[in-house]
Amino acid sequence: QSATPGETNLTTLLATLKLTMSPETFVFITLPGLKLPPPSLQIQMSFREAEGTTIITTQDSADTCGIEYIFPCKMITLNVHSSLEAVGFMAAISTKLAENGIGVNPVSGYYHDHCFVPLGKENEAVKVLQDLATE
Repeated sequence: QSATPGETNLTTLLATLKLTMSPETFVFITLPGLKLPPPSLQIQMSFREAEGTTIITTQDSADTCGIEYIFPCKMITLNVHSSLEAVGFMAAISTKLAENGIGVNPVSGYYHDHCFVPLGKENEAVKVLQDLATE
């Protein structure tokens, strides 16, 4: 078994944090049971749970496919290659956002972490996270 790639040091992760905000508006949808999404749906992330499959997609894609959705949001990518075993990174991010009244739905990918923040709070979230990186 090989070591998980990426940075694990919390101080280094925060000090080297760079942010990218996606221009698209994303939404969360759910599909019951083992129902498959329409082939034209642009899937950003999917996760199967006992109750159904959660999918994050663009609002435009959900609208085009006629699928109901919740939580219009913006995706802020944390452009630092964090290890999947990094301790405290997402906790520091979500705590700082919470202290500023900003909710977040974090998603960890293989290379990067992504924060889905409520539409209208994205610029404030970026400022809070930029300030965190310089503390």
